[in-house]
Amino acid sequence: MAKLIPDAVLDLMLEVPEGTELYVCTAEPTSRANAIALALAMQAITGANYALAAGDVSGRKNTLTPPTGSSITATGTANHVAITDATDLLLVTTATPQALTSGGTVDVGLFAHEILDPT
Repeated sequence: MAKLIPDAVLDLMLEVPEGTELYVCTAEPTSRANAIALALAMQAITGANYALAAGDVSGRKNTLTPPTGSSITATGTANHVAITDATDLLLVTTATPQALTSGGTVDVGLFAHEILDPT
């Protein structure tokens, strides 16, 4: 018997971590409050920053293309990016460590998360 999860269902699962805030952090945050405390930069994001598409391997993926030029508000080494909404931490990903200086700007590259088709 074949296994199937329709793309529309996979898309709904991928939309859950679509947040409204992107934090560039000095360590892996464990909550929204922790992401704020670890943040070197923050940028507002909207649904327009996300794009659902076929997965690279199978299934579906959701790609976030953040706005460019996020203002750096503290000095430190960034190594994680966190996505939150007004109350919850929704998604965390690693970033190539980069030294950031308060008063500058930082661009976060696009990244995706993917759900594979069932096997």
